[in-house]
Amino acid sequence: MDYFTDERHESIRAEVREFAEKEIRPQVARMEADRTVEFELSREIARRGWIGATIPREFGGLGLGHLAKTVIVEELARVSGAMGAMAQASQLGVAKVLHFGTNGQRRAWLPRFASGESLPTIAVTEPDSGGHVLGMTGTARREGDEYVLNGRKWFVGNSHIGDVHGVVLRTDQGSRGLSAFLVESDRPGFRTGALGSQSGLHGFSFGEVVFEDCRIPAANRLGREGQGLDVAYSSSTLYGRLNLAAVALGIHTAIVEDTARFAEERVLYGKPLNQLPNIALKLGEMQSRLMTAKLAAYHASHLLDHGKACDAELMNAKLINTEYALDSARNAMEIHAARGLQTEFHIERYLRDATHIYPPAGTSDVQRLRLGQVASGTYGRQWSAELSGLASWAWTELAMREAAVEEHVERGGTLISMPLAG
Repeated sequence: MDYFTDERHESIRAEVREFAEKEIRPQVARMEADRTVEFELSREIARRGWIGATIPREFGGLGLGHLAKTVIVEELARVSGAMGAMAQASQLGVAKVLHFGTNGQRRAWLPRFASGESLPTIAVTEPDSGGHVLGMTGTARREGDEYVLNGRKWFVGNSHIGDVHGVVLRTDQGSRGLSAFLVESDRPGFRTGALGSQSGLHGFSFGEVVFEDCRIPAANRLGREGQGLDVAYSSSTLYGRLNLAAVALGIHTAIVEDTARFAEERVLYGKPLNQLPNIALKLGEMQSRLMTAKLAAYHASHLLDHGKACDAELMNAKLINTEYALDSARNAMEIHAARGLQTEFHIERYLRDATHIYPPAGTSDVQRLRLGQVASGTYGRQWSAELSGLASWAWTELAMREAAVEEHVERGGTLISMPLAG
């Protein structure tokens, strides 16, 4: 896909792949056996600056955009779906500050995310409401210069290693009754809950966070009160779908590479498996799926980096990559036969890990539903057109404008309006 990537993307691909092969691959068997949260590898990935792919250079990030982010996650997930998931979840946590934070919040947090000093998360889903965001019941009550938070969130990516959580809670009734907040993990009244018992992505924390009369400053609110739905939906659309597509793409790449190698080395009826027509057909279909899936993910990333309206392409990238990775995993099982169930061949791990990419940011049916709305002309707000430009070149002007307003206020001027990202 070198018609989308350039030297910068391929350089970072080589850097991430070398790290993944040397540092992560030797740990995968242990991670699978222990099934515990992998703290050190997660922190090391963050310290290398890769969480800052979309963070502008002004804030210490790489400033390379969404295609670079896709490449980074893809290469990590090719070796370990869990570490790919870790990186995508943290980069998802970047979005809320990048697009909805004040300039002061961005100055405070983005450099820490970019350097790996702090890992961000986003916490929206609740046990009772699930994917129905408007059904959430967790609350944030304003008391003077503070908010008091109560509720539970689960299926939170990086739940147990996150340093600051972007949380959406109810401040009022209705669709404009949700608000977003930054909650540091060392706040009194905040704690982590159950880790969960997922079947795949071992090493990734995907658990519960709990708020019990947790007090935070009002200054920790992201955006306006009542803008929480925007924070949740935009993060899921712009980052979540594409990030998960990248994880699925990395897993898919590993499936095809490992299966092609197995079919070359395994001899049956006096010849390598890949010379049998039925096996060659399956390998060809897997390769075709992989090429199409990669094209979908890279194309969506490219459009997003160029500020184009591409909500449909982002949905399609998630749909295609998830479904095709699962289809190829099943083909790999058919080619490996009983060996596919043995851990040393990795196919059962790839299948388990790919299954975990299916529900977040909308199942395949959710993507199909939205794409049906695109086809019929009834799809609504284009988050990609509204917010994608803020990830790179539009940043300098925006940051300078907000900094000027803040300086004006600090010098005793009157605050008439304070522009917010998004």
